[in-house]
Amino acid sequence: MEIKITRSKNLKARPADESKLGFGKIFTDHMFLMTYGPEPEWHDARIVPYGPFELDPACVVFHYAQELFEGLKAYRTADNKIQLFRPDCNAARMQDSCDRMCIPPIPVDDFIQAVKTLVEIDKDWVPHTDGASLYIRPYIFATDVGLGVHASKNYIFAIIAAPSGAYYAEGINPVRIYVEDEYIRAAPGLTGHTKCGGNYAASIKAGDLAEEKGFAQVLWLDGVEKKYVEEVGSMNIFFKIDGKIYTAACTGTVLPGVTRRSGIELLKDWGYDVIEGKLAIADVMEAGRNGKLEEVFGTGTAAVVSPVKELYWKGESVNIGDGKIGPVTQKLYDTMTGIQWGRLPDDKNWIFPVCEG
Repeated sequence: MEIKITRSKNLKARPADESKLGFGKIFTDHMFLMTYGPEPEWHDARIVPYGPFELDPACVVFHYAQELFEGLKAYRTADNKIQLFRPDCNAARMQDSCDRMCIPPIPVDDFIQAVKTLVEIDKDWVPHTDGASLYIRPYIFATDVGLGVHASKNYIFAIIAAPSGAYYAEGINPVRIYVEDEYIRAAPGLTGHTKCGGNYAASIKAGDLAEEKGFAQVLWLDGVEKKYVEEVGSMNIFFKIDGKIYTAACTGTVLPGVTRRSGIELLKDWGYDVIEGKLAIADVMEAGRNGKLEEVFGTGTAAVVSPVKELYWKGESVNIGDGKIGPVTQKLYDTMTGIQWGRLPDDKNWIFPVCEG
């Protein structure tokens, strides 16, 4: 794929204090764009200065939410190399989301090339601070003008990037989780397995209610029986019960997380029995009561691995372990981040080099 590059003539001042980056608040100098339509293929790949879009008020994405996105990171290693973690998996997942949302797919190689090129252009924005990284947001949205409910014939594929601080700036603190049994996140046949904005918009109400009660995240149950655990608001979730590790299967209602997939591979390598299937919340709570619920942790791009210290469901709380991060959770976090930042060897071929920093 040929990418036309137009460099910004007005470079932004980069943050002097990387401990105050936050997440998704500051953006790099450039963005990648590619267009679909009226030609029946993706074309005009380009990197341009970061800036606003000009869109018609009747643009399809505003009214019918035909869009989707991805999320991944670029990491700066101790020897000043910049690398990506499994972008091929993000590219493949975006293709799956495209299929469900009736959006023309981006070829995997083009996706990876676009991400790598943008990161290389804006490599000075990749943070140097341990634990900080460059968050990358590829997304596609429909640009047809008109109010008919149908698949658009025109789209924009864009990639923006934001230097982001360490998720655990003050150490890994286990979180409290509220089990939601009124609202649902997804149901069979809908879009739960895609990374589309509508899924997240629909989750905000329950998340706000949980936050008002002092909980960090919502644990969603299945949309049919409201009985089986599925995923947390921004993460997949795992339960270590009596030596075995359980997580919901990706059968259409659970997002197939890249970190989830990587964690399962590592856990199996270490000899753990990882069971992907239905797990009733009642059984989880019972395991918590009888001391068999040994560890609970979420996995996702932002946090990588997030320990859970408490589950609350139907007026009852169960505490996990001693309220601190468990040994398996810690090992998974250390291994995953070690590979991502180049502190551990990449025996899995998960790392995609980009450039020297």
